Amino acid sequence: MLTEKTMERLRILAESAKYDVSCSSSGTVRGGKKGMVGNTVGGVGICHSFADDGRCISLLKVMLTNYCMYDCAYCINRRSNDIPRATLSVSELEEITMEFYRRNYIEGLFLSSGVVRNPDYTMERLTAIVRDLRTVHRFNGYIHLKSIPGASRELLNEAGRWADRMSVNIEIPKEESLKLLAPEKDHKSVFQPMKLIQQGVLENKEDRKKYRHAPRFVPAGQSTQMIVGATKETDQDILTMSSSLYGQPTMRRVYYSGYVSVNTYDPRLPVLKQPPLVRENRLYQADWLMRFYHFKVDEIVDDAHANLDLEVDPKLSWALRHPEFFPVDINAAAYEHILRVPGIGVKSAMLIVNSRRFGRVTSYHLKKMGVVMKKAKYFITCGEITSSFSQPIVGINELHPERLRPLLISKAQQKRVAQEQQLSFDFKDE
Repeated sequence: MLTEKTMERLRILAESAKYDVSCSSSGTVRGGKKGMVGNTVGGVGICHSFADDGRCISLLKVMLTNYCMYDCAYCINRRSNDIPRATLSVSELEEITMEFYRRNYIEGLFLSSGVVRNPDYTMERLTAIVRDLRTVHRFNGYIHLKSIPGASRELLNEAGRWADRMSVNIEIPKEESLKLLAPEKDHKSVFQPMKLIQQGVLENKEDRKKYRHAPRFVPAGQSTQMIVGATKETDQDILTMSSSLYGQPTMRRVYYSGYVSVNTYDPRLPVLKQPPLVRENRLYQADWLMRFYHFKVDEIVDDAHANLDLEVDPKLSWALRHPEFFPVDINAAAYEHILRVPGIGVKSAMLIVNSRRFGRVTSYHLKKMGVVMKKAKYFITCGEITSSFSQPIVGINELHPERLRPLLISKAQQKRVAQEQQLSFDFKDE
């Protein structure tokens, strides 16, 4: 029975957990089983977001405790903050999860915690919760577990048997900045559990090739998070780190969290009127280009363009910097070249390649396929858009990038960017 006191503690701990954005869809499918409660059919996981099949997902996102032995400058739960504190027992959190699931409030659990006593003590309690949910309560739904940096290999291996996904947050891409804001942490304590989880996943894959019914280990892989705007790191620094992480076989998602000024009294932190949401959005778009559009990180950002263009998306920014690549002939170009056209996505590019086997693709067909023609028309040639057409081609090479750019930026975009550029990013030196 959930008492009023328990619900108040739950409210405090859910509020403390909201700044961690690295909760994600499971990427795993586990059908219903006799004697078990729930399933992960369709890829369940993201809290109030959407799975691959378009369904809205609900996830209980909560901390076991918001007491913490660390004093990280960017964290609302830092040791020196005077905030309401609460702790749930192992049995209470298990009861809450099952009660919420039975009432159809949630489809899964995202569980994290502040570090109390030591990493092993905290990780042991988190592991006990996910183990009991699976074995005692027979919960078969999605579980995403935050692993605690510094916890032992034995505890990580035990937790990985029961969780669908595990995550360790990097937070800051450069170690010198991390040491400035979180002197008690270092990158080694983050990368070590990442490596251990990766080894466990790869070993489990080999075991499952030999033994069909071998239990799975973190079947949905890992995710992590980086804070944007709390330190001087450029987008190049952040995306270079992301590219390196995606080179690991078990890393599924890197999340970017615009810094929220929760500890304004700390002189090590910048003064922001609001989180850098436009920059955060551009980083997600660049991340998408690396994962699905065959872009390399040094094509998106380089020494001359260390930060992403806030006025236009990264693909359009690349196109405006490389007019020599265009126009792309929709009816002849390779799939990888079509992907680089602004306004054409992965699905549209695949439709174009498949459709042109049966006839010439025109701008009418492109609109039907979902291509954003107000962008794409300046970068392509197809069907009726030829040199013999009655109207002359007006593309990027005729207009030139500096003249084309204003045509592709809406007033709403300009207003949002102007608001973000007015933010103060002053970093006070020690």
